Amino acid sequence: NVKELTNYPILSSKSNIIETSKQYNVSDIYSTITPEQEVGIYKIIEQADQACIHFRLIPDLSFFIKRSIHIEYLRDIPVLTLRDEPLAEAGNRIRKRLFDIAISLFVIIFILSWLIPVLGLLIYIDSKGPIFFIQQRTGKDNKSFGCIKFRSMKVNEEANSLQATRNDVRLTRLGAFIRRTNLDEFPQFINVLKGEMSIVGPRPHMICHTDMYSKLISEYMIRQFLKPGITGWAQVNEEYAFELEDHRRKLERDLYYVRHRSPTLDLQ
Repeated sequence: NVKELTNYPILSSKSNIIETSKQYNVSDIYSTITPEQEVGIYKIIEQADQACIHFRLIPDLSFFIKRSIHIEYLRDIPVLTLRDEPLAEAGNRIRKRLFDIAISLFVIIFILSWLIPVLGLLIYIDSKGPIFFIQQRTGKDNKSFGCIKFRSMKVNEEANSLQATRNDVRLTRLGAFIRRTNLDEFPQFINVLKGEMSIVGPRPHMICHTDMYSKLISEYMIRQFLKPGITGWAQVNEEYAFELEDHRRKLERDLYYVRHRSPTLDLQ
């Protein structure tokens, strides 16, 4: 009995819905019953059109999808998506890319042009090895790229498998300083100019860590829908992540950025 399913008054049966709508000056009819469920709905739609009453269908997708959804249009075809992604729109991607190019060019011309020779010489004097440390990291669409950093550690065989810690014994004297001041990250503006990274986005992880945590944490790979960033919403809100719960918390920040990315959030 429908009266047992609602606290609202039942004013009419389906057979008399149009006349009742006219009586109460109804402008819109919302139906949770689709024509596929009951063919008679087609007739009510036609009657509503004749009476200048808007007829709207509310599909019940809760049986199939247990989360909020968004509706987009592929020309005239409605498409349901499981999350809103601002960077799915071409205009937003173009504006973000122009922002990335402008900032990275400024940094490369006015900062890296003198920082690389000066800091590079100090790194060379401090410890034997290359000036730059180029490590394969996970990028957009799970494609790897060479992430460029000033070398802050002694050359070691664990560089591509062991995550750095605060008081890592592999750090050089100068390396501890450039990591603490984030100077080691500055060469990544070259990655940004090349289109491999963005100024703001989820931080790029080592490939082994992406493989590991994608198996342990649900929705982990969603962060790979975007270009990785020099800085990111998770990075500025969280400290180092060592435990599984730390990575889950950081992922929540990354997914927030995926859903809410905007120029204002990037500047923030």
